[in-house]
Amino acid sequence: MVSEELYDHQNLIKKVIDLLTADIEAGCELFTSTILSGNKILLAGNGGSAADSQHIAAELSGRFVKDRKALPAVALTTDTSAITAIANDHGYEYVFSRQLEALALPGDLFVGISTSGNSPGILKAFESAKEFGCKTLGLSGRDGGKMNGLCDLNIIVPSNVTARIQEMHILIGHIFCKAVDDLF
Repeated sequence: MVSEELYDHQNLIKKVIDLLTADIEAGCELFTSTILSGNKILLAGNGGSAADSQHIAAELSGRFVKDRKALPAVALTTDTSAITAIANDHGYEYVFSRQLEALALPGDLFVGISTSGNSPGILKAFESAKEFGCKTLGLSGRDGGKMNGLCDLNIIVPSNVTARIQEMHILIGHIFCKAVDDLF
């Protein structure tokens, strides 16, 4: 069982290298240009994707590999008071878009993470991010879902297995963080 899981992961990495290298490089450009222009990166997801958004934000505001200045990155998944108030008063699908309305500025980058590409709150957040002049980057899987029509760039992990998609999302997130580290 262990070997089977590891080989499954290895095979997906090979597909990602073959199919997504150019898209990941474009995502690195979105991250680095956002930071270089003095803007911030805002991230969101649900469940495991929420954890990934927090992980990536922490690597940027804290440190990834090298010591450098703290960088402006915010996971919209961490403020339970805002999330529960917005969900209660407006509906769960608005928990990220309302926070974007409060925090996003033109030129910021919104990163929405959804293994299916169809999470209603993430879709609503992409619509809002565009309205507020943000660049948009999706991390999805399967066929990319409805995120395909809402992102400047949607990096679609070629798998239908949620665990494999999430593993690739955090690997890709680390590559983005490495590109940002290389600026300093």
